[in-house]
Amino acid sequence: MEKPVVSKVSEVATKTTKPTAAPAEGRLLTEEEILKMSDKDYMNEAQLAFFKARLQQLERDLLKNAGETTEHLRETVLVPDPADRATIEEEHALELRTRDRERKLLKKVQQAIVSIDAGEYGWCEETGEPIGIPRLLARPTATLSLEAQQRRELKQKLYGD
Repeated sequence: MEKPVVSKVSEVATKTTKPTAAPAEGRLLTEEEILKMSDKDYMNEAQLAFFKARLQQLERDLLKNAGETTEHLRETVLVPDPADRATIEEEHALELRTRDRERKLLKKVQQAIVSIDAGEYGWCEETGEPIGIPRLLARPTATLSLEAQQRRELKQKLYGD
């Protein structure tokens, strides 16, 4: 009599693990596959691999942009017309501001990669609750859950902190 119960239990376990099984070796999950995973699979090995790959690609892109800016700024163009020179200087200033924002983002990306390696990625720094897959897909460098971020922004708005 115990035998049928055992087979049903294993049958149920097989059905529940198939949709959330890790992808084939070497293949990363897609956003759709991650969104379909259950809450119990939150920040499993496959999800961490997906986010680490995404963050590493973002890091490479930011470093590439910084290199291109450096090369672009080194190209000295002598323009006798003051208006043209002002336009070029304004373009350089805009490019530098953009790169400064990217430099700050690069630091956050690198911190997120370190938190993946430490096993802390995906968890709110304030509450310890899951940040959530949709939020991390939209902003892979997020360190706060949506609610904690809203509280922080409200506090900053009220107190100018």
